[in-house]
Amino acid sequence: MNVPVEPSDNPELKPVPGPSALGGGWKRFLDLLWLISVNDFKKTYFGTVLGYVWSLARPLMLFAVLLFVFTKVFRVGSDTPHYPVLLLFNIVMITFVQEATLASVVSVVNQEGIVRKTHFPRLVIPLSVVMTSLFNFGTNLIIVVVFVIAFGVPITWTWLLFPVIVLLLFVFTLALSTLLSALYPRFRDIGIIWSVLVTALFYATPVLYPMNIVPDRYVDIVMANPLAPIFQQARHWVIDPSAPTAAAAAGGWVHLLPAIAIFIGLCVISVLVFRREAPRIAEEL
Repeated sequence: MNVPVEPSDNPELKPVPGPSALGGGWKRFLDLLWLISVNDFKKTYFGTVLGYVWSLARPLMLFAVLLFVFTKVFRVGSDTPHYPVLLLFNIVMITFVQEATLASVVSVVNQEGIVRKTHFPRLVIPLSVVMTSLFNFGTNLIIVVVFVIAFGVPITWTWLLFPVIVLLLFVFTLALSTLLSALYPRFRDIGIIWSVLVTALFYATPVLYPMNIVPDRYVDIVMANPLAPIFQQARHWVIDPSAPTAAAAAGGWVHLLPAIAIFIGLCVISVLVFRREAPRIAEEL
């Protein structure tokens, strides 16, 4: 005899969340990160005639054009010590930020097959993109060192502080990359918007021009960009010790607070957004 099943006896169906940002444990996360980053770096120039030389050629070609324009046409850097080296140095740093963030926007969508079918830690995807760009950045620094020596830039103990600059650039780029990669599956306009904003970020950062030529009324606006103090401090530590520090260029430490607040805010927001979006990214693809 069949016994009727009461509605209360039915098990309650609960949604099962997808893999988290760090799903699978730290060891698996780090192993996947290293494997994907190294393989992507190797594949970037695989099959090309010049191979890794292309990673040096791209910033050099841009450097050559900008150096001519800003020293021969507009003469912006004519009064700036070691301007050619400073320009190349800045281009290499901003290229790292641009390259990593632009590639990260679509990184999760490009890995749709993996995201949909495997229990894959989502954060590995944008982080591996940033790591690959960091490898390219390290390669490009080789040509910067050659130029520094060739142009007679003095070697000082503050060069030892350059890893601090790299760390700040890496954290800023990673925060921005994870935020963009998490939002893109849901809001596809992010790709177009960021392609415009990344160009604006290039000109809003003292890459082509030294801070001393910025009118006083705009200094606070420029220094509110978190990259501006990083680039200014990098110039002081590596290229020109006589150049003002980031605090001095901003007019005091108090004037750096907006940039610091934006930097920290970006990091916090990127973590919160990525943690929220990671389990349901597959649903958006």
